[in-house]
Amino acid sequence: MKTLNVSVVTPDGPVLEDAYEMVSCRAESGELGILPNHIPLVAPLTISAVRLKKEGHTDFIAVSGGFVEVRPDQVTILAQAAEQSEEIDVDRAKQAQERAEERLKVAKAEDLDFKRAQVALERARNRIEVSGK
Repeated sequence: MKTLNVSVVTPDGPVLEDAYEMVSCRAESGELGILPNHIPLVAPLTISAVRLKKEGHTDFIAVSGGFVEVRPDQVTILAQAAEQSEEIDVDRAKQAQERAEERLKVAKAEDLDFKRAQVALERARNRIEVSGK
């Protein structure tokens, strides 16, 4: 079966490089399903899970925004942060979720801290969800 070379890169370095049959990710414009020979595109990503399928199993990566660049035989994800499901520290993610929820209780909706807490909460929930897969 045809595959795509997939690279997931963060400012801290590469997170993953492997060949997959399909990549699914959530762009700001909606869900993308990418197969070999896909048309070229670049799209901004949301805080979400990236699903990578090959040989009957699926790998998951939690990404915190960034961009996906698609070429017919290559997918590159440039993420602000990314973690493979088995590498996520669930206790740390739960603590981050609790901190964000506490900040949301005391911050006003128009404050910058409120918006930061919302993003932190979304990242923590995404990491917790991906860790269970």
